[in-house]
Amino acid sequence: MPTNFVHELRWRGLLQDIMPETEEFLLQNPSKGYIGFDPTADSLHIGSLVQIIILRHFQNAGHTPIVLVGGATGMIGDPSGKSDERNLLDQQTLENNCQGIQNQLAKFLDFEAKSANPAQLVNNYDWMKSYTLIDFSRDIGKHISVNYMMAKESVKKRLSSEAKVGMSFTEFTYQLLQGYDFLHLYTEQDCKIQMGGSDQWGNITTGTELIRRKVGGKAYALTCPLIKKADGTKFGKTEEGNVWLDKSRTSSYKFYQFWLNTSDEDALNYIKIFTFLPQEEIEKKCKEHLEAPHLRILQKTIAEEVTLFVHGVEELKKAEEASNILFGKATEEALRKLDSETFLELFDGVPQASLSKANLISGLDIIAALASESGFLNSNGEARRALAENAISVNKIKVDATFVVTEQHLIAQQYILLQRGKKNYFILKVED
Repeated sequence: MPTNFVHELRWRGLLQDIMPETEEFLLQNPSKGYIGFDPTADSLHIGSLVQIIILRHFQNAGHTPIVLVGGATGMIGDPSGKSDERNLLDQQTLENNCQGIQNQLAKFLDFEAKSANPAQLVNNYDWMKSYTLIDFSRDIGKHISVNYMMAKESVKKRLSSEAKVGMSFTEFTYQLLQGYDFLHLYTEQDCKIQMGGSDQWGNITTGTELIRRKVGGKAYALTCPLIKKADGTKFGKTEEGNVWLDKSRTSSYKFYQFWLNTSDEDALNYIKIFTFLPQEEIEKKCKEHLEAPHLRILQKTIAEEVTLFVHGVEELKKAEEASNILFGKATEEALRKLDSETFLELFDGVPQASLSKANLISGLDIIAALASESGFLNSNGEARRALAENAISVNKIKVDATFVVTEQHLIAQQYILLQRGKKNYFILKVED
């Protein structure tokens, strides 16, 4: 028998709305349930991570998760929670985005056929592409009234917005298309429950209502709250924009740092929402955190667990080593392991000077490297004084006036890190 999936969501703060009898039904019946992801980009971001985690909990509880990629609905764009209409994407972009998202989702759920309840992946374009408007209007549209659709919160909010942008017929039909997805999966796959964010409640219940009216069936639904920071600002955004799950868009180091920089108040919630640690262990860590918040126990745990889940062991190790470098616990070996992208992210904003690789063939005197060849220090005399004070490091290693810079000191085959004191950095960029 399944374990209590709803209870798991409830204590983790992942339950917002739930249809009556849903918890009881899931306890008695191993079921199929789905969440949809619209392909607005070729990567998901951490705003989608909550939905992925819910599907993982669903599978862990003994149920079968269905991941729906919205190749069809993505052509329209979901109006829920939006103040204006989305830009429409062309077919090629949508196909590329769908493929990127499918590749990502395969990492987070067990799709192995030998599993007791392997996850499934579907694309609603497969059943919508040949459905004509006339047939859809006759078969589906007649079962849901305009009055019913107008009463949905996402529609009312848009129509009453101060911007007075209204809502196009294209967007108005979105909830009916999503409702049909649920009907299709209900009849073709015996899928009994749809899940999503709380902004999806109106769309989801349109599906349960369509199932009731069209085929006389009973379906279930639940949503999770939209995650916000303790100060009320939007979760998952930085000054640079979204935090992506694709490391080519957001490096594993930046991803790790995002979680490490979580506020104390948010960390008490995020440890439950974004990790799979058991309740007893989470309660213990929260207690330790409240007794010694300066140790940042929760932040370190969250950063480790989420980076491991999304990027794996090797990328977590790289992110931790890069963070250690930043906070002064580096070894030269760890610094030399950095790739170019991570090195530049780590020392973002540090001044640079270009240096010809020819200068390193026979070795470059450290005084010249600090002064005349870089301009890091104002003069050879200042360089000598700093070296005499034992204040100069090359690649985090203290050096003296006899030190010679060579090609063997290159980081990522291109950079040399100079440092005066604890926080004054300079980068030599070596070019052919």
